[in-house]
Amino acid sequence: MKTVWFWDLGGALHPREIVDFDTFYIVAEMVWRGEIEQAYSFATMSQAQEAFGGKQSFMPWTYPPQFNLLVAPLAFLPLGLAYSCFTAGTLVAYLVILKRIAGDHFQRLLLVLFPAIIVTVACGQNGFLTGTLIGLTCLGFQRHKALAGLPLGLMIIKPHLAVTFAVYTLIARRWITALVAAGTVAATSLLATLLLGPGIWAAFLDGVKEARVFLEHGMYPLYRMISVYAALYTVGVPAPIAITVQVLVAIVALMMIGFASRRGLGLRQSLGLAAVASLLISPYAYDYDLPIYGIGLALLLPDLERLGSKVELTAIYVMSVLIGLVGLAQSFRLQVQFGPDVTLGDDMPVSVAGPALVVLLALMWRILGRHRESLPAT
Repeated sequence: MKTVWFWDLGGALHPREIVDFDTFYIVAEMVWRGEIEQAYSFATMSQAQEAFGGKQSFMPWTYPPQFNLLVAPLAFLPLGLAYSCFTAGTLVAYLVILKRIAGDHFQRLLLVLFPAIIVTVACGQNGFLTGTLIGLTCLGFQRHKALAGLPLGLMIIKPHLAVTFAVYTLIARRWITALVAAGTVAATSLLATLLLGPGIWAAFLDGVKEARVFLEHGMYPLYRMISVYAALYTVGVPAPIAITVQVLVAIVALMMIGFASRRGLGLRQSLGLAAVASLLISPYAYDYDLPIYGIGLALLLPDLERLGSKVELTAIYVMSVLIGLVGLAQSFRLQVQFGPDVTLGDDMPVSVAGPALVVLLALMWRILGRHRESLPAT
């Protein structure tokens, strides 16, 4: 059904709003027309989106140049088929990796992650792709393979979601893995420069600066964001204070990754905490990024179930569902109440996922701390 919906863009059945995958497709076409630098200008991108779908949209383009290369082949397929290949392909890859990590907990995880999966499928975003890359990174670390740096380096497409793993790599002194990751970033950056031109980097940086202004003025759908910044902003906290708190939360999250090994936590536990904490680093994180949380939960569940109480586990499961469900429910409510052309200002619904993630990380940290207490005295 979703594929048919994409096929009918501005067609005979009904007009529809632009969603994330449409922007991927627009960018893919701009790559082949030699116009990719213009994608980073919101004024130009807005015009391209309106020409594509017949409606004005607010979807600035701020992805690193490497992601332009990744989506470029989509332009060779019709929109509906491109959506099907991208979404189904990345979903299957994600589920394969998730099952390998989760083992017997796989079915339970699917239920917990169902809202996040629906959100990602609905908008055609790249959450399954980033979840797969983080999952491959974790598997590589568990097998003590330096090639863990390859998927970690490929996370340059969304570098803010890989900061905790970069820090862990250095703290764990996985120097060869770090070199592989850095080499991957350097190689893909060189490839993007050669294929897209050196001007792509200045355009990218200008786009990031523009997006920062949009974020400071609350122009994004913050109710779907899963950051502490979004939560504070939507309850009226001024942007400078909200971003300061976000930075403090990020620092604490990174310190937790550093303290994990000192606390006697194992590799699987440290990686799981890094995956959960990765979503708390940047103010810009959405509900479609939650597949990474699924990887973290898959790594931690065996120990959480062994060490946690029934009340604690129930809280983890309930909050894990809610962080993906709240944004989805709010989107549905707004569509019903205001229609597809809804614009939000002071009426922006409150974002609650960020604080819930903080509570989840703290609760997991507390439960995992019992691992050391349960060890026999020597």
